[in-house]
Amino acid sequence: MNTRRRIVVALGASALTVPLAPFAQQQPAKVARIGFLGLGSPTGYAVMLDALRAGLRGLGYVEGSNIVIEYRWADGKYDRLPELAAELLRLKVDVLVTHGTPGVSAAKRATTTIPIVFAAVADPVTNGLVASLSRPGGNATGCSYFASELHAKRLELLKTALPRIAVVAALLNPDNPSIVPLLRETRTEAALNKVALRQFDVRSAGEIDSVFSRMAGRSVDAVVIFDDPMLIANRKAIAEAAAKHRIPSIGQKEFAEAGGLIGYGQILVELFRRAAYFVDRILKGAKPADLPVEQANTFELVINMKTAKALGIEIPNSILLRAARIIE
Repeated sequence: MNTRRRIVVALGASALTVPLAPFAQQQPAKVARIGFLGLGSPTGYAVMLDALRAGLRGLGYVEGSNIVIEYRWADGKYDRLPELAAELLRLKVDVLVTHGTPGVSAAKRATTTIPIVFAAVADPVTNGLVASLSRPGGNATGCSYFASELHAKRLELLKTALPRIAVVAALLNPDNPSIVPLLRETRTEAALNKVALRQFDVRSAGEIDSVFSRMAGRSVDAVVIFDDPMLIANRKAIAEAAAKHRIPSIGQKEFAEAGGLIGYGQILVELFRRAAYFVDRILKGAKPADLPVEQANTFELVINMKTAKALGIEIPNSILLRAARIIE
């Protein structure tokens, strides 16, 4: 065999040993399955869910392409949470996303192995959801805020805006275990401001108007709406009932946007958007126990001047100057 012939044969043999993988059809990447355990309703949390999905898109996740999100909603009925959490686990989700103390508690009772991301939860250490903020331990982590100080601040703002108030209603959901420390701190602040605090319980949207009727009958001067997923989801109905019975109100920032008089608090939309970061880290192999819990550090004061005018209330300049936004 001459030299030219040997070269041709050698090249042919070499060609046959080239790996075929680059030319073969590549297998699709694994589609991640995310479970979302909602405490309110899809309508009440539409804006927050949009923020979560936007956060995921920003990190390269597209619903229906490389992630699937399974949704379960309690519609304010917290006794359904264990059943809904179990449903999501049967779907073999890779990550379980939820919010609020009842949601995180139900998720933690349902599993000690599947990672849990909480989009927004009050005082997770105080409520026994994580060991510490820097080292959460267990299988849950996410975004949090100091609710006790926040609620006390709302009462202080309300008294500053309406100096003559003497009786304030505390509108809360008694089925939410995180309410206990919040109510204790608010009572302390009420005593400092020489205000009587009266508790009014509401467990469902259908009770809202009747609760406000009772407030009006007991000569309540104003109302503080306590943080709770069911109440947040029904913020518009609460704002409408407060306006109907002419009771000045303060609650979450989103509450003022829905028609309440004053809103003060963390930006829930941003917390839900940030939850996507934790989902991404976990899907890439990180353990919740090693991901420090993040705390909200941005708070906004919103004044609804349209509501103030309807109630015949003049908001002091000292409050207006502190507002991040005034709704005309």
